[in-house]
Amino acid sequence: TIRPVRRSYYDPSSAPGKGVVWEWENDSGTWTPYDMDVGITIQRAYEKQHPWVDLSAIGFCYVIDFATMGQINRQTQRKRRVRRRLDMAASTPALSSAGASGSPPGVGSGKASRPGLGTLNRSHLQRLAIAQSRVLIASGVPTVPVKNLTGSSPVNPALAGITGILMSAAGLPVCLTRPPKLVLHPPPVSKSEIQAIPGISHSCRKTTKKQAKKGKTPEEVLKKYLQKVRHPPDEDCTICMERLSAPSGYKGPQPAVKPDLVGKLVKCSHVFHLHCLVAMYNNGNKDGSLQCPTCKTIYGVKTGTQPPGKMEYHIIPHALPGHADCKTIRIIYNIPPGVQGPEHPNPGKSFTARGFPRHCYLPDSEKGRKVLKLLLVAWDRRLIFAIGTSSTTGESDTVIWNEIHHKTEFGSNLTGHGYPDINYLDNVLAELAAQGITEESLAQEKD
Repeated sequence: TIRPVRRSYYDPSSAPGKGVVWEWENDSGTWTPYDMDVGITIQRAYEKQHPWVDLSAIGFCYVIDFATMGQINRQTQRKRRVRRRLDMAASTPALSSAGASGSPPGVGSGKASRPGLGTLNRSHLQRLAIAQSRVLIASGVPTVPVKNLTGSSPVNPALAGITGILMSAAGLPVCLTRPPKLVLHPPPVSKSEIQAIPGISHSCRKTTKKQAKKGKTPEEVLKKYLQKVRHPPDEDCTICMERLSAPSGYKGPQPAVKPDLVGKLVKCSHVFHLHCLVAMYNNGNKDGSLQCPTCKTIYGVKTGTQPPGKMEYHIIPHALPGHADCKTIRIIYNIPPGVQGPEHPNPGKSFTARGFPRHCYLPDSEKGRKVLKLLLVAWDRRLIFAIGTSSTTGESDTVIWNEIHHKTEFGSNLTGHGYPDINYLDNVLAELAAQGITEESLAQEKD
């Protein structure tokens, strides 16, 4: 397979030009850098001293809060830590001894000299060694890792010794090691070793393109979830940002509702213009459900826009790291490319489906089986995948994950999508609940 590659240049005043890297903490507790364009957006808001930045404008449903240095998922309200790191690869000082013969002009002469090794403290030496390594990676030269107490940094084999000297000068123990191996899939499994999952019928689910429920107007749907408010509170409608005591500020296609009517959602008691809620419903999936834009409480049964595909699930006789006492549930998702429907971002336009079939893994424990049962409900409600812009490749009109995280590494956790991860099952149960899928949903599906 041949794919195009490209090399990008960035303005010196931008985040990459200054050597600034923004990172988020993944499930394994390690740090993952944001895509370059996302990092530039975050850094721009940070430099302008904004209290936070909303990334929805560039296709991501996250808010970065600079006060707490946290990333907040707008749909699930899940929080992750973020950090801002200065990468010296953008401007690496020369490796020289101040005043030595043969030094570049200006070094040791008292004129704006660049620092030599003797003038750098331990922190600078450590950052310099890592920066040199990253410069070599960017050149495309084969690399091996140099490992220290706090992590590992890949470097050119020919200069591994130099890097070791630098890190030793910083007081860090150094040894050359082989890089850790990515283990995406289990050892080969024969058909006779694959087992059905007790308590779950069949081993495969297919979904077809479901049409939105018809026969009820948006006004009739919302009437089930709202109470009219005769005396609106003195606050803003969080949809149109106009005062609730004034008419709705929505300027799009006008719903058949008076713009000055106000309603309160019965479960969460948040108040909005009816005009705004009808407009929001019309811009959504129109499936008879409603999600409060303030607290994300779901009214009715929420469904998604997942394209047609197949979900397979069974037990394989291998254990996941951290779950040596049980076998493994393997889930295989397969969605083919196709044409977008009226519920998708660009109706009539083709969409791609990269990386399928996708293999995912759960421990075959009581909680693992519970997660699988709820994932089956999510699959039937078309909530596991969506069509949008990939956060890893930047490709638009492609099948993407839809805020329910899966583990796609079987025997390692190098990407943060593997095991061991003691919090994963609880986290994914919380993400499913944020989509309106709980144990109560299992009873609803039986009914």
